[in-house]
Amino acid sequence: MTEQTAAARTAIAETSAPEDGDGAVDLLALENQVCFALAVAARGVIGVYRPILEPLGLTHPQYLVMLALWQRNPRTVRDLGEALQLEPATLSPLLKRLEAQGYLTRARNPHDERALDVALTESGRALRERALSIPPQVVDRLGMSLDELGALRDRLTEVIAAVQRG
Repeated sequence: MTEQTAAARTAIAETSAPEDGDGAVDLLALENQVCFALAVAARGVIGVYRPILEPLGLTHPQYLVMLALWQRNPRTVRDLGEALQLEPATLSPLLKRLEAQGYLTRARNPHDERALDVALTESGRALRERALSIPPQVVDRLGMSLDELGALRDRLTEVIAAVQRG
């Protein structure tokens, strides 16, 4: 057993994780996988948002785009992609649907023909007021305090940074 494997078993054992037939922590037990916990949690949290966003006519990915634009408007498609950590091929259909809904416009940047500017319309800016009710509803449905959710977000941000460092 490598030193890294032994350290992992010790760390996981401290969380009362499932064991293998020899009484050692089973590193391959589904319940011990960070990827599994993150995947199930992500699906569950996005599921909490779905009925809350439905009256606004937004999907969760569209909501994220709108959040980025409410934070800073206008933005280039490149800037939005970086902020949301989305590839252009994923972002473009979202922007097209939001434009069709009347929430934003897309236009070539007059100073750089290669850049596509994305700007909120009056309707898109007005939607922000309606969206202010979303975070309290999410907090209520998750049954966690703002401090707990903030701590979770901070830890996930650390995970994101670690993954990006590679």
